[in-house]
Amino acid sequence: MGLLGDLKDDVVGFVRDPTDEQKVLLVTFVAIAVADRYLYFNDIPFVVRTTAAVGVGFIVMFVVSYLYTGQLVPPDGNVDDESEREEYVDELDP
Repeated sequence: MGLLGDLKDDVVGFVRDPTDEQKVLLVTFVAIAVADRYLYFNDIPFVVRTTAAVGVGFIVMFVVSYLYTGQLVPPDGNVDDESEREEYVDELDP
């Protein structure tokens, strides 16, 4: 089917069984749209309005991610593995 078939499968998957990341991004998108419309109706200049809306979306993304997963940053897979630390080797140093 090509591109349109893949796009259709992605949209159907998003509607029927969204992943955690898709849920967070949807809430972020809605927050950006609401903030932009709020600032638009209060006659805020375009550059300030869009910058503020993206900032609101960024903050909402972190808050929703924390509320949804319980942590801000996913843990590293080898965070407790201190037995083999790699030393930095400068390739340009002779």
